[in-house]
Amino acid sequence: MSENGSMAKETAKETAETKSIVIVGVGGQGILLASEILAQAAMLEGYDVKTNEVHGMAQRGGSVMAQIRYGREVHSPLVARNAAHILGALEKVEALRYADYLRPDGLAAVSSQAIMPVSVSSGAAHYPEDAEELLHQAFPRLVYIDAAKIAKDLGDIRAANVVLLGAISQGLDLPLGAWEKAIALCVREKFLDINRKAFAAGRNYS
Repeated sequence: MSENGSMAKETAKETAETKSIVIVGVGGQGILLASEILAQAAMLEGYDVKTNEVHGMAQRGGSVMAQIRYGREVHSPLVARNAAHILGALEKVEALRYADYLRPDGLAAVSSQAIMPVSVSSGAAHYPEDAEELLHQAFPRLVYIDAAKIAKDLGDIRAANVVLLGAISQGLDLPLGAWEKAIALCVREKFLDINRKAFAAGRNYS
């Protein structure tokens, strides 16, 4: 077999065994904590894990994307277009912005929260009023969840990211025990109870 043929075989093997997840939102929503918990859960199950984070222009309010890939052997953290098994979004227009990362049979878990960027508040751009309709058109497999309201009702709106992570977990093969251990490792003790409840609420959402 040629060197190119061998590389192609290895790439195909990695693709078949590797799960790719993209989580998006805006700065300040806890995207990076959500990705850290997911990566930790996969590592606890013995998987090789690679992650990548892309920040927008502003630390708070700018677009943020985290990419997580796990499998028996993962060579790159980068998720190709049309390759993600899961797209999780904490803001609905951010889900539309990154829709082309999701594979045709992939699961989109999207929070209904709308956060107006500076370009909209300044009048330079328009926030689509039909965003929910566009989401249903874009994603055949869509979990549309009001993660912010669920978290607020539990006692802390900041846990919306972990509510969404619970919804994301429905589409992955990681056991509940791994998620619970990962949350305990990544979250400070005083916030542990609310985040456990937030994850359970998202995981049981239907």
